[in-house]
Amino acid sequence: MAHRQVRTPVPQDVERAWEIVRATLPPTPLVSPPEGPALKLETMQPTGSFKVRGALTALAGVGEDDHVVTASAGNHGLGVAFAATRLGRRATVVVPGNASPAKVAALGAFDVELVRTGTSYADAEAHALELAARGARYVSPYNDPDVIAGQGTLGHELAEQTSGPLTVVCAVGGGGLASGIGLWAATRDDVRLVGVESAAAPSMAAAVRAGHQVPVEVGPTLADGIAANLEPGSVTIDLVAKHVDELLTVTEAELHAALRHLASAHGLVVEGAGAAALAAVLAGKVRTDSPVVVVVSGRNIALPVLGEVLTSSHS
Repeated sequence: MAHRQVRTPVPQDVERAWEIVRATLPPTPLVSPPEGPALKLETMQPTGSFKVRGALTALAGVGEDDHVVTASAGNHGLGVAFAATRLGRRATVVVPGNASPAKVAALGAFDVELVRTGTSYADAEAHALELAARGARYVSPYNDPDVIAGQGTLGHELAEQTSGPLTVVCAVGGGGLASGIGLWAATRDDVRLVGVESAAAPSMAAAVRAGHQVPVEVGPTLADGIAANLEPGSVTIDLVAKHVDELLTVTEAELHAALRHLASAHGLVVEGAGAAALAAVLAGKVRTDSPVVVVVSGRNIALPVLGEVLTSSHS
């Protein structure tokens, strides 16, 4: 597949996205427990994930008669479906034939066209790009300037909820969230940004080291939301290299421990990818002198998986 030419966003794009996002979404809570880091609860978004920020920003920029298409049976698809329904835009969400029935049902609750095709995400993405080639606007989960800018609005909320120096820790998959927060942090001289990948899928770290996308072997992981290879030519690679101060990885045992901690200590339902940032902090991997804010990025986990994690002694 040829590289899609995507504009690299700048901090001013995040400013514009902030006007869009705050007009629709109330700020998510920032919880400061007696012990441990502050938690930015993106689990409280209407779709259960930060992805709705980028989707709203992207869809606000298309005309009412334009057609938007994406490929996702997860949090990005839900974000696009929510934004399309809220803004009155035409959207098609392409999902693979093996997508979770629960996620497909969640998508079906919104006013979008659902197309099921193939047996993998790659099949769904190929079909979505084919539809885009016929005139629709393809909205990538991360390789899109409006999506990245929208994710960066989380930083503006933190600016209103905190004061003084900060270390922000977030999960990294395709890098949309880290890139967006990084663009916001670039306007501050007192914010440090740490990205966290699953050790089973260190795609971004490999790309940053090489200076371009390189295929990595993706192993099974609880953090399935951040476990994939990057799109060749993704603008997030350079943005992460420039604006993220450190990239870390966490193991499956550390992910399990973080999920159990969030449930037992805070009563929070969180998916594996959503707990990755906290997993790095709890494991003592984040070293900083400034107050830490952990982005708890999503809650959409299958209940049988959550039950298995909570009752297991994974180590």
